[in-house]
Parts: sequence; structure tokens; C-alpha cells
Amino acid sequence: MDGMTNFIGGSNAATQLAGIQANLTDVRPITRRERSDRINKAARLMREQSIGALLLSASTSLYYFTGLQWYQSERLVGAVLTAEGQVIYVCPAFEESKVRETVGDAATLRLWQEDDSPYLLVNNILADLGLQQYAIGLDEAAPFFVFDGLRQAMPLTRIINASVITAECRMHKSAAELALMQKAKNITLEVQRRAAKILREGISSTEVATFIDQAHRAFGGSSSTFCIVSFGQATAMPHGPDGVQILHEGDMVLIDTGCKIESYHSDITRSYVFGQATRRQHDIWELEKAAQAAAFDTAQLGVPCEQVDAAARRVLEAAGMGPGYKTPGLPHRTGHGIGLDIHEWTYLVKGNVRPLATGMCFSNEPMICIEGEFGIRLEDHFYMSEQGPVWFTGQSEAIDAPFGRA
Repeated sequence: MDGMTNFIGGSNAATQLAGIQANLTDVRPITRRERSDRINKAARLMREQSIGALLLSASTSLYYFTGLQWYQSERLVGAVLTAEGQVIYVCPAFEESKVRETVGDAATLRLWQEDDSPYLLVNNILADLGLQQYAIGLDEAAPFFVFDGLRQAMPLTRIINASVITAECRMHKSAAELALMQKAKNITLEVQRRAAKILREGISSTEVATFIDQAHRAFGGSSSTFCIVSFGQATAMPHGPDGVQILHEGDMVLIDTGCKIESYHSDITRSYVFGQATRRQHDIWELEKAAQAAAFDTAQLGVPCEQVDAAARRVLEAAGMGPGYKTPGLPHRTGHGIGLDIHEWTYLVKGNVRPLATGMCFSNEPMICIEGEFGIRLEDHFYMSEQGPVWFTGQSEAIDAPFGRA
């Protein structure tokens, strides 16, 4: 057999890339008004919790609230966001013009020279605003040296994890955010479909990954933010093996990849067989799909996150998998939040009793790992609407028709 069945195999990278047409006419960037609403919500939450201000470092939270994207380095670039909704940017003096390209001339910037302490500058900002007696939230993504610098510059100030504000804002996506994520996921699903078509006996995992990156960019997305391509026994490793793999007839194939649209992520996994699936491969694949469906059905508004994980795990344990995180079975959580970060709050995992609420977005990926044989992960994402869970991308149809039979 040549592995070709229901659009798996039978084509090549050049043909598939030639058939791609980018269309981003429906992409709408996040507006200044929405960012202003985010700042106002954060300020309200800070007032409710007696937090004077947040210090956002060069992170996705800085981008979320301000639109400023910056790389993390040894120099502090960020923003102080106060409980009254003020935004004061902090950056090296020689970077002022670059920062203003994004934030504009009307923004308030406080500059520091190379021989200054940016942490003393932050302390002075808080003192000028009369906020030193309040707790200050530090971006959870800030490096330790930022925390250490602040601790030394303001020893009497209580510094807390800003995620009590940032995560509470970011985990509830707006309609505009959902639309950007939907676009990214639509692109990645189509890239997955085209990747399946280029498979052939002897193809390498790196060749497949290269095609996937090219296809993401051809559709107008970012380069692949990550790409796991595994064949055969290596599919039982959740994040794939190191080194190059070669595809053989009868191998399980696992491809997990994503891209970004306006900095919002996709993340989709498909598993199927190159060639004719064995009865065991078929049965385990159907078990995986059932576990994924159980998680989705359980994800209703007000249900604790851990119950979604438990629902998927019950399906697997009833079939003799596990128990718990043991393999053969599901060795990791059922799902993660997603947005500007590929993994972000909140998580579908035992111990997380946070109730599901409108706007939350999750992966749904209760992977089955059978070491020495194969693994199967079906990963799609859903969001919580006012009526309950809604798929971004629906479940894969069958092991021999992962992208449908039409």
C-alpha cells in the first residue's frame, strides 16, 4: 500500500503550497477602545483589592493592555498601570523614540539613563502618586532580577503577583479576540489537512515541519509558533522526540502545530495512520475521541475546571487506562487556556475549582500515551459562550478520515 486513503498522501508540498491563497480581509486588530476598556477593568479590580498599581514588564500582558510589544532583556521596559487607570511607561532614554512609535506622543514616559536604577524610578513614580502604602502587583512573567531590583529599591512596599488582575482580565476573551483566534485556528486546521496530503513513505519529520511553516506563512499567519511531527512509537511522547524521524507504512502520525494572527494563537493536533489502521489503533483512536467529547459536554457554565478533566479521565479509566496520570493513559492535564500565550490561565486540571465562565478559551486534548506502541492526541479548542461551550474547530471525524470524507 502507498498510505493514501481519504486524502492522506497522494500529493506533494509544491502542489499544496501552490493552492494556497491568503485572505486576511476579515482580520480586525484590537482597537484602542478595547484596550482602554481593559485598562479600566484592571483599575477597577485593583481598587477592589486595595492594589495601588501594576508593573507590567516586556510581556504579553504589556501588549494586552497597551499594544506595546517589546522583547525581554536585561533593561527594564514596561508600564506602571495604576488603580485610577493611569499608564506611565518606563524605558531607557535611548529607546524613547522606538517606544513612542507605538504609544504615541501623548503617552507619559519616564526615562532612565544607563547609569540609573529603573527600579528607583518606579519607586519614585509610586511616591509621586502617593501609592507606596499600597500593595504593588508585579507581572507574573517578569524575570527574577526585576523582582529583586524592586525589592531592593522599595523594601517597605508589598510586592504581589499581578496575575490576580492580569489573568482575571485576560482569561475572559472578547468577541474581537475570539474572532482573531478563530482565524488562526481555521488556518492551522487547513494547514494540517494539507500536511496530511504530502505524506509518503520515507518522508522525514523535518520535511513535514518545514512545509507546515511555509503553509502557515502562505495563508498570512505567522511562522509556526511550534511544530511537533511524530511517527510510530514516538507519537507516545507528548511533546515528541528529538531528532529526525522517517515515516513508514502503518505508522501512527501525530502533528501538533499552531500560528498567530495579530499575536493570538492557534494550537491543533491531529492523529491518524499512514496506511491501513489496525483494529487496536482504531479502537484507541475512538476512545480518545470519546474522552474529548466527554470533556466538551461537561464544560458548562459554572462547572469547576477540574470536572472537565475528570470527565475525560473517567472515559479512559473505564477502558482500563490510568488511573490518574499513569500510562497507558493520560499523563497530563486535559486542557490549557489560550490567547496571547499558547498556554495561559486557566487550566482544565485536577485541583482547579475555578468555575467556567463566559469568554474562557481552552484546548481539549486528553491524549492517550501507550509507551512502546503509539500515542493519540486529538486537540481542538473551545470557548465558553453565554449558552455553553462552542468549538473553534470540531472534532476529527475518523482515524481513516481525519479531515472528513467529502
